[in-house]
Amino acid sequence: MPRYKKSNRWNNNKEVLQDNTSFSKWEKNTVREENTMSKMLEYFRDYLTLTKNSSPKTVENYTHRIEQSISIIGDIPVNQVKPFDILELRKKLKEKWLSLKTINYHIIALRSFFKFLVRNDIDCINPEKLELSKTPQRQVDFLLEDEVEVLLNAPMRYAKTELQKVRDSVILHILYGSWLRVSELISLNRYEINTDEKQFSIMWKWSKVRAVFFREEALTLLRKYLSMRDDDYKPLIISLAKNSYWKRMSRNSIEQLVKKYAFMIGLEKRVTPHILRHSFATTLLKKWADIRSVQTLLWHSSITTTQIYTHVDDQFLKNVHELLD
Repeated sequence: MPRYKKSNRWNNNKEVLQDNTSFSKWEKNTVREENTMSKMLEYFRDYLTLTKNSSPKTVENYTHRIEQSISIIGDIPVNQVKPFDILELRKKLKEKWLSLKTINYHIIALRSFFKFLVRNDIDCINPEKLELSKTPQRQVDFLLEDEVEVLLNAPMRYAKTELQKVRDSVILHILYGSWLRVSELISLNRYEINTDEKQFSIMWKWSKVRAVFFREEALTLLRKYLSMRDDDYKPLIISLAKNSYWKRMSRNSIEQLVKKYAFMIGLEKRVTPHILRHSFATTLLKKWADIRSVQTLLWHSSITTTQIYTHVDDQFLKNVHELLD
């Protein structure tokens, strides 16, 4: 009886099936490998820029902190990051002598990153498991009202020329009474200000419009300052230094100006432009201004930030207590 050769058709099909199955597993592994921290960070950066419309500085900070975290945790798939990895991250950052506040910034960036992944159905650690460390309550430096008054009048006593006297007075009054940051002040242009109005608007933090107000004394000084200028240069605040005459003042120049007048009047406290902002906020709250209104004027996104200004000195507490008598 002749022997027939057994067909290998089934075996061939089986091999093909096994090959297809093998390819499928390879494909899944590839997808899993693509979900690494660094790969997902690319999507997160696009999300911040295109969807959230975050400022370039925010995107830069979040990216930098997450990249630092990846260098410590490792560029592993996002679904492999465990709570102990976050604990190890805290330990390594602390070994770099970073403060608790700075370490918290890294955790905040990671928490936002993982929230983004969860919203997009990517398997990863629960963002709620990333807790923030408790930090000491922030102490705010501020000037008393009489100290502020002496500082605001200092340019009229110590500046050399009339134009410098008025310009420096305008700078101090706006930093104090209008709560502008230095970067906002030096970027102002003359055409943006209507001296007939006590209010104007600025672009704040990436395309957000913010209302700013002048106090009457500041507005009077500003009108005088502009009337004394015989130029048509665009910047509102110009330099009078020989090496940068009529150019826009720098951040460093403004900060040095504030420190110079604080030294001239004998203030032993640390005085910066931001401390002037703290001082006015503190004064308003001492005069019973509503904290929500102060929050809006300062453009704080969280009321918690504004609450740091609710500190009061012993004399103020004593005056409040005497109201009960």
